[in-house]
Amino acid sequence: MTDTRTVGHEVQAQILDTVRKGQDAVVDAIKTWAEAVQSITPSIPTPSLPYTDKLPKPEEFVANAYDFAEQLLASQRKFAENVMHATMPALTSKNGTSAGKTHAQAK
Repeated sequence: MTDTRTVGHEVQAQILDTVRKGQDAVVDAIKTWAEAVQSITPSIPTPSLPYTDKLPKPEEFVANAYDFAEQLLASQRKFAENVMHATMPALTSKNGTSAGKTHAQAK
């Protein structure tokens, strides 16, 4: 019998690999586009706007957004685990079997 957890992990690994390959292709396309645009446009002076020095750099903005998302995901995971633990008494019968099992399955 195949372990569904192993199959699940294999499917997840394949999906993540496919996503990474797609992301790499997009990054390569953007690099090629940026290099082409840079080679055909003259040097454009950057305007000096007030308070631009106070704005986060693009890499800081991305890092901060993903740090926040990571914290939010960790919080949601902890919440889901707490909910699962809180419902365990209702899901477990007095004899230790899962309340979802039928009488025949419990034997």
